Amino acid sequence: MAYVALEKLLRKDTSLYKLILAAAARANELAQGAQPLVRTASKKVSTIALEEIAAEKVGYEIKKTHAKKTKE
Repeated sequence: MAYVALEKLLRKDTSLYKLILAAAARANELAQGAQPLVRTASKKVSTIALEEIAAEKVGYEIKKTHAKKTKE
């Protein structure tokens, strides 16, 4: 099993939640046929996604959304 150090993953941002969301989104892309951006022996898309983030081949940005107010 491949090991990706948490320190490498959280270099710029300290939010583990954001990291997990980004890794899940990238793993989904890989599962649907996207090509890996790093050389790896792993076959697991989740591990490949984390390796790409650690290698800074994939970045992430969380966009803020505003909830719409409903008229009552």
